Amino acid sequence: MTYEETLQYLYAQLPMFQNIGAGAYKPGLQNSEALDNYFGHPHRKFRTIHVAGTNGKGSTSHLLAAILQQNGYKVGLYTSPHLVDFRERIRVNGNMIPKEAVMEFTEKHLDATRHIHPSFFELTMMMAFDYFAQQQVDVAVIEVGLGGRLDSTNIITPDLCVITNISFDHIQFLGNTLPAIAREKAGIIKHGVPVVIGEAAGEVKEVFQQQAQEVQAPIVFAEERHPIASATQQENGFWSFESDEYPHLQGELGGLCQEKNAATVLTAVEQLKRLGYRIDTRSVYEGFARVTELTGLMGRWQQLSSSPRLICDTGHNTGGIAYIAQQLVREKYDTLRIVIGMVNDKDISGVLRMLPTHAVYYFTKASVSRALPEEDFARKAREAGLSGNCYPNVTEAVEAAQKESRPEDLIFVGGSTFIVADLLQYFTSRQ
Repeated sequence: MTYEETLQYLYAQLPMFQNIGAGAYKPGLQNSEALDNYFGHPHRKFRTIHVAGTNGKGSTSHLLAAILQQNGYKVGLYTSPHLVDFRERIRVNGNMIPKEAVMEFTEKHLDATRHIHPSFFELTMMMAFDYFAQQQVDVAVIEVGLGGRLDSTNIITPDLCVITNISFDHIQFLGNTLPAIAREKAGIIKHGVPVVIGEAAGEVKEVFQQQAQEVQAPIVFAEERHPIASATQQENGFWSFESDEYPHLQGELGGLCQEKNAATVLTAVEQLKRLGYRIDTRSVYEGFARVTELTGLMGRWQQLSSSPRLICDTGHNTGGIAYIAQQLVREKYDTLRIVIGMVNDKDISGVLRMLPTHAVYYFTKASVSRALPEEDFARKAREAGLSGNCYPNVTEAVEAAQKESRPEDLIFVGGSTFIVADLLQYFTSRQ
């Protein structure tokens, strides 16, 4: 099989949450443990850092990987979902797993593990662990797929756990209150393993404290450490952070959420140093300034064109959209044009209430079966006071926005990771 045929085979044989949602979700670790036994526990052959949270875990994972990489570590990075290429999920020192390795793994192991009935995510995770072991990585940064306690990745025993924040997302699986969601995320906290919490207050904070106490895990709250004294967003969207240890720290990732992410990462770096990791000051500066180059991160307040500016962001729940809405208020433009679509299992009404009513909207849908039809989405949007036209796909919506824009306008594309994925695929095809 070719690489493309291999991917289609994987998608066809295994339930994939990215496409079908709840039908692909398999709570519990039985499948992961069975796969782990079959592969000989590859994750025990390297050190790991486990990253969970509702928002910011992708940025945090990539920043930590970049910093460690700059210190000379051979770093594995496992994230999800992918935006353009499946291989984005599995990287070593920023380089995607070779197509040949994906093909070889599938040919060798898919039939042999079929009796386990793994999901797409479970088998992909084992592909990552197996590849990292083969590559003899020193450490791997492992991003949780969904939740924490019952997530497939929770078979690892990491050196450090990081939980970025708690917001409403995947409530059908994780619970419909913030403390309930926090309990699921807190499930990654292991006996004696230090944990860094990015944002937490009230009952959510109590959940984390209780779980850490039960398993005797040292817990550190980034908000209490105050690693960043002040933060200023520059005209180019980059950040300048002032820190006692890292003065004039420049971060290339845009969006208001990055101030919180930066505090979480710096707190995590402090804990890793205490665990014996070699992390020098230079690598922190380099990691923050060059994270996209070092790790391939995309879709975080990413500008794809100018005149008019076109910016995309993968924020897709109320917590993520809140940051985006605040950022849009700070931007300068003549007319704001928003290309947006969502999947059908999100808090759509909650997101729509946060969006600016003065913008011109281009309602569309992503190329996944979970996507809410654009006409249905537009009806909900109009009830929230938003107006615009419908387009059957992201390409047509973006092209319409570009055609109607003046150079001083701003086009924002988002609402779903999959909307951004379609956008990036469109831009890639034009290059």
